[in-house]
Amino acid sequence: MREVARRAGVSHQAPYHHFADRADILASIAEEGFETLADAFDLVLSSDPEPLEACYIAYVRIALEHPGHFRIMFRPELSALEEHPNAQQAADRAFDALMRLVRRVVSPDLSQDDVLTWAVGFWANAHGMATLLVDGPLARKLPPHRSIPDVVAEVAHLFAQRLVGETSAANER
Repeated sequence: MREVARRAGVSHQAPYHHFADRADILASIAEEGFETLADAFDLVLSSDPEPLEACYIAYVRIALEHPGHFRIMFRPELSALEEHPNAQQAADRAFDALMRLVRRVVSPDLSQDDVLTWAVGFWANAHGMATLLVDGPLARKLPPHRSIPDVVAEVAHLFAQRLVGETSAANER
């Protein structure tokens, strides 16, 4: 926190004039991250006729552009969302956008349990890609001629192709 305050050009106690404690500061960071994610999903869902790839890319892009937020958003030992209603509400909003994405891409007639299963599959895949790029070795494994955005777009495309292909085959049965 001292480093954050130093970079902001304020005293190390200044953040505590606006937040009760460190947990409140971290919850606010998580809230901001979830709002950014929900806004990105909402934008894609309102403007893209085939939103799956775009939402996948947006998820990974947000993680790469805001790694501090990304790390805090999904670490309950840093930000206990259930203890911070605004952060929990923002997280729920992002997850609701993910559920809407599934209904739109897979089928509006899915049961709630099936929507959840598809949503978890999407989330796990996109989150895994994001984590491998933010905290893991993936960027170091790419050859110089392969850019991170290109690889993310290719994986998003493969994921969407497989999902749509599997969904179409299941609907034909």
